[in-house]
Parts: sequence; C-alpha cells; structure tokens
Amino acid sequence: MSADKKRPNIIFIFIDDQGYYDLGCYGATEIKTPRIDAMAKAGTRFTDYYAAAPICSPSRAGLLTGCYPRRVGNHIWVHRADSSSGIHPSELTIAELLQDNGYTTACIGKWHLGFEEPFLPRNQGFDHYFGLLHNLDPVEIVYFKGKGGVPLLRNGKEVKRPPDPAELTKIYTDEAIGFIEQNKKGPFFLYLPHTMLHNPLGVSEKFKGSSNWGEYGDAIQELDHNVGRIFDTLNRLDIDEDTIVIYASDNGRGPGRKPQQKIRGRKLSTYEGGIRVPAIAWGPGMGLQVAVESTAVVRAMDWYPTLATFAGIKVPKDRVIDGRDISPLLKGETKVVPHPAVGKSLNAQVPLRRRWDPPGEWKPLIKRNEYNEAFFYHGSHGALAAVRWGNWKLYLNPSLQLYDLSKDPGESKFVRNREITRKLRGMAILFQEEMRLDARPAGDASAISKSKKP
Repeated sequence: MSADKKRPNIIFIFIDDQGYYDLGCYGATEIKTPRIDAMAKAGTRFTDYYAAAPICSPSRAGLLTGCYPRRVGNHIWVHRADSSSGIHPSELTIAELLQDNGYTTACIGKWHLGFEEPFLPRNQGFDHYFGLLHNLDPVEIVYFKGKGGVPLLRNGKEVKRPPDPAELTKIYTDEAIGFIEQNKKGPFFLYLPHTMLHNPLGVSEKFKGSSNWGEYGDAIQELDHNVGRIFDTLNRLDIDEDTIVIYASDNGRGPGRKPQQKIRGRKLSTYEGGIRVPAIAWGPGMGLQVAVESTAVVRAMDWYPTLATFAGIKVPKDRVIDGRDISPLLKGETKVVPHPAVGKSLNAQVPLRRRWDPPGEWKPLIKRNEYNEAFFYHGSHGALAAVRWGNWKLYLNPSLQLYDLSKDPGESKFVRNREITRKLRGMAILFQEEMRLDARPAGDASAISKSKKP
C-alpha cells in the first residue's frame, strides 16, 4: 500500500441466526430494514454467500481465523459453558493480525469461542471486550444457576448479571459508538457480533409490535435501527469515507416463506437455508463498488485475507488458511474471485499455500483453482456433508445427490451428470485427505496450562 493511502477503519457487524430472506433487500415484506437496505444500495449485496458453518461457534471460528472450522479443530457443535476448549493460541486471528499492524481492536457482543483464559477475546487480538461470552439459551444458562445468571462483562469485570435480552442490541451499539468515538483517528477494527437474533429473543419497548412478523421481526427492525446508528456515527465524525463495513449472519434460520423464495432448510442443516446467509459489503470511500448484486460464491473465510489486503497487510507466510482475497471483486475490477496465480491483489496467492498433491485419478479431472473455488459444507457436528463448485452442489451422504443451484436453489430436483458428480466427489476426497494431514487441534485449556509449567 502506498504511503499516502489511508488504512481503512473496519467494522464487521455479525448477526446471530438471521435467515437468507430476512431483510428487505433479500425479499422480506413482513419487516422494514431501510438502513441495511441503504447499505446494500451503496455497496455489494451477495446472493451466494456462505457462513463457515450452520451453527454458532464453528461459524465464528471460521470467520476469525480464515479457515474451515475443521482446520482449526473448532468444527463440532458449540462451546458450552463447561467447555475447556477454544481457538488455539497458536492461531493468528484477523484481530491479532490487525492489532499487530497498528490497529486498535474491539469485540463487542457475543463471543462463544471458549471461556478459559487463553481463549478470551483479549487473548485473541482484541484490545477491548464488552459483551457476553455465552448464549442465553437454556442449555447454557443452566451452568449459571445459583450464580445470578450469565454475566455481562467489560474487559473481565462484571457489569451486570444477568442481562436483559431486550437491552442487548442497544447497549452493544452504545458501546460500539463509544469505541468509534474514542478511536476516530483510526485505524480501528470493530467486531460487533450481536446476540440477536438468537433465542431467547429480546426486543426493547420502542420496537415491540413494530413489524408484521412477531418478536423476530421486531428484533430485526431494532437491529436495523442500530445499524443505522453506527452509520450516523461515522457520518457525524466525518470518517464514513475512511471506513469499510461488513454485515453478515453467522448461519441460517429457516426456509423461504413465499413460492418465489425457493431455499429450504434450517439452522444446523447443510441445505442452503442452514448456511447460505445475507452478506453486504460497504465502503465507497475506500474504493468498494456501489449498487452491485454479486452472484460470486463467497465464504466467511474469505474476509480474512481480503480485509488484510485493504489494510495493506500481507498475511504471514507461515499461515495456511482457506480464505481467498476477494478485494478485486469488491472494488469492481472483476465479477468473480480471480485465479490466485494471477496475483491481482496483495493476498491473492494465499490459497496456494494449501496442500495440492492429487493422485493420478484426480489430477487430470480437477484443477487447482477449481479446488480452491469450491465450498465444503460441514454439518453442525463437523462432518463433511456436501461440496459446491460453480452452480453445482453434490451431497455426499447417504448417497451422492447432485443439484444445479442456478436453476434449483430449493434443491428439489436431483440432476444426473456423471462427469460433474465425479469431479465434486473427487474434490471431497482431496479435501478429506487435506484435513487428515493438515488440520490443527483446538486449544485445550488443561494441555496449555501443563505446557506452561516449568
């Protein structure tokens, strides 16, 4: 990056359990989301964007490490309150990468990536943390019985116990605005993982009954209002042109509600409804394209090298990650993610660090760039379930089932194509071998503690 090129502030708004069709700009008519819709009109709205997993903890691990959750050992279910595991301290999160290169960093909201000391936000690259380490659903709050409930924390100190779900969207946004104001000279990285829209839902009095979609719709409209407060703050501080904002969901929620909303499946599943989610990228002042609908297949892991490129940071050579640098796509230089070997952007060649040694059967059938373009769906229990390449999606179990998502996003009609089926099956076999050889362990608090003893 040239010396006169300002490094952008980066805000990543991460919504919990928002389905594909659950914003106005994605076809919802039961709610009004004018601020998020305006963000989409001034940025890129992705139609084929995938969370890293169809469930909370693995999805967050994939986003922050740029890796399939399986590569970093965080692919199975979620970290419950009694879990002793989390992201291994040897992993380099996007927050650590930015922090190491002069960014002030904050995580404000739900963490859910490990609760022992090595895994806490301030040990994973965040200068500031405010929020809940846990979910508020019954399977987690049971661990806080007799303790007053789940604590709301600020940098390790208890602020309140328990919090009211109805206040969380506002107080997270209040804290985020305070962080932005304190760091307006930048550059800063704000990771804002909202607790909403996870159950139990919480809606403040101002927004109760505001939508035509019950409590869920009301909660979305409250989120939209508070997303607007973030943009208003950027405008008020005159740093909107110095900032990139990403909005995305951590996993799906449910199927379409109208005949034209074809996608089926719910959270936890590898049907499109469980893992294809809304995603919007905004940053016209930093050269991001405006008013574009992108059909490129983009994955949560892709943000890691992409945001590093916008920050002018080269991903360290020892980091093997799965994300691709999509900055040329976001700037309108291409309509697809360029081939890594072309070297069109700072971190374009990062995917070439992944293992590539196909045996003879697959070498003539699968090209390296095709393999890197593929998306490998993992279920809520971490098993490889399906592969997407281009418009094709192949389910692996209980039998091979091929779908053309461009014609059939609802996955209703099985397609027979032996060549494509064989290609995607081969990709799955190569991926399984890659993970067998290269997957790294999750952090285990007891093992880390023992390794530190003299």
